[in-house]
Amino acid sequence: MSVAFTREEDYESQAADLPDRPVSAHPNLVTASGLAAIEAELAQARTAYGAAQQQGGVSADRTAMARATRDLRYWSARRATAQLTEPATEVDKVQFGRTVDLEREDGRRQTFRIVGEDEAQPGQGSVSYVSPIARALLGKTVGEVALVNGAEVEVLAVR
Repeated sequence: MSVAFTREEDYESQAADLPDRPVSAHPNLVTASGLAAIEAELAQARTAYGAAQQQGGVSADRTAMARATRDLRYWSARRATAQLTEPATEVDKVQFGRTVDLEREDGRRQTFRIVGEDEAQPGQGSVSYVSPIARALLGKTVGEVALVNGAEVEVLAVR
């Protein structure tokens, strides 16, 4: 057996031994759309796992199986711990699941929806409830000011 062939097997073995995706220690709060997204990811992970099992065999790509197994474990855990959380009836108070319009000290206006960790996409206007900006804003009402990264932001509206 050549050294090159042995090394290739070692690399494949290491790649197939992927570490688990980190799971947050925070409660897994989710909105209804976040729960639906987790269920879609779980279904996709199950499909990928099934496909990887069917392609099993000595010559199969072990990395694909490892990735599918890792993703299936992650999304199964996230679904099992998901806590569907609806905002309270107070519409003027910043809370999980609500959208908040704010103005920064420099005059910039921004809008964010406060959501669960897996559904947060800051570039699309949603932030995790454990993010610094969400933690600073939670519980505030229209007109109140919060300190975010050393700068003040004012709550303009809550929807």
